Amino acid sequence: MTIRLDVVSAESSIFGDQVLSLQVTGGEGELGIKLGHAPLLTSIRPGMVRIAKLDSKEEVFYLSGGLLEVQPTSVAIMADVVMRADDIDEKAAEEAKRHAEASMANAGADFNYAAAATELAQAIAQLRVVDTIKKSLGR
Repeated sequence: MTIRLDVVSAESSIFGDQVLSLQVTGGEGELGIKLGHAPLLTSIRPGMVRIAKLDSKEEVFYLSGGLLEVQPTSVAIMADVVMRADDIDEKAAEEAKRHAEASMANAGADFNYAAAATELAQAIAQLRVVDTIKKSLGR
C-alpha cells in the first residue's frame, strides 16, 4: 500500500513517486505518514525527510523548512531549499554553524537574532542529515 509523494523546491521538482512511508519534522513535532493518513496541512521545520521507497531502500533529503500537505492518497512537500543528502557540503554547513554561533555570542544592539537562529537551525539540520547518512551507510 503506497502513497504518492511529491517534493518540490522553489527551483524544481526534486522527487515524485509512490512510496511506502515518510518521516518529516512538522511544526508540532515528528510525523510519520503512510497511506490513509488524516488530511493535514502544517509547516515543516528545517531538517530531513526520510522516505521508505518501494525497493525497501531509504532516501534522505534536507529541507530548509516549508509546508507539508497530506491528502488520503498523496503528500506534497514544498520547501525553499531541498538537497539530496549526498549533495550537502559538510564543511560549508560546519562553517555556517560556527558563524551563526559566533554572531549570537557577540550580538550587538541591532543584532537580528531571528536570522541568526534560522541560519543556525538550518546548519544543524544539514549536519544531522549528513550524520544520518554516514551512520546508515557505515561511512
